[in-house]
Amino acid sequence: MATPNYGYEKRQKELAKKRKKEEKLKRKLDPRPDEPTEGGDPAATPDGVDIPDATGNPPA
Repeated sequence: MATPNYGYEKRQKELAKKRKKEEKLKRKLDPRPDEPTEGGDPAATPDGVDIPDATGNPPA
């Protein structure tokens, strides 16, 4: 009967932990697309200029 390779199992467990930690860090750094950014007005463009609505009037 073959003996278990504990070193291999340990290495695989360490790699899985490392992968999970990196994924968590990546999720933390990348903003989610459904979250608003910087709490600004959603009708305003990033440079702060308001986009007129269909009637041509700027939003109130």
